[in-house]
Amino acid sequence: MRIVLDTNVFVSALISQHGPPAELFDLWNDDEYEVVTSELQIDELRRVLTYPRVAKHLRTGAAETLVRRLRDAARIVSDLPEINLSDDPDDNTILAIAVAGRAALIASGDKKHMLSLDHVQGIPILAPAAAMEIIKAKS
Repeated sequence: MRIVLDTNVFVSALISQHGPPAELFDLWNDDEYEVVTSELQIDELRRVLTYPRVAKHLRTGAAETLVRRLRDAARIVSDLPEINLSDDPDDNTILAIAVAGRAALIASGDKKHMLSLDHVQGIPILAPAAAMEIIKAKS
């Protein structure tokens, strides 16, 4: 099963080892599903993880470890379709990754921009807890 994790899910998982984002991250580490991403999201992730309000909560080397894991284990897609459903260009990138990667779902904690969309081209956009339940049910 291919899943796109919104950048906020990765950040939340790195900040706290508890809760649905961390559990989603653990399921990926246990090879319960395949993460789909792109170079654009990896660049966004690198940028966000350097923000002082985020970086102060991270263990040393956590950002580099995540980027390395994405490069080694995730399906990296390119040739993203143009999607303009959100006011946030980074969210449109996440939606495009899901379409290009033929993802089963998108997990996001962004209630305002992402979860309110409900889906993109038939791909559901779910909160991390709901995504986790689907993954567990299929494994």
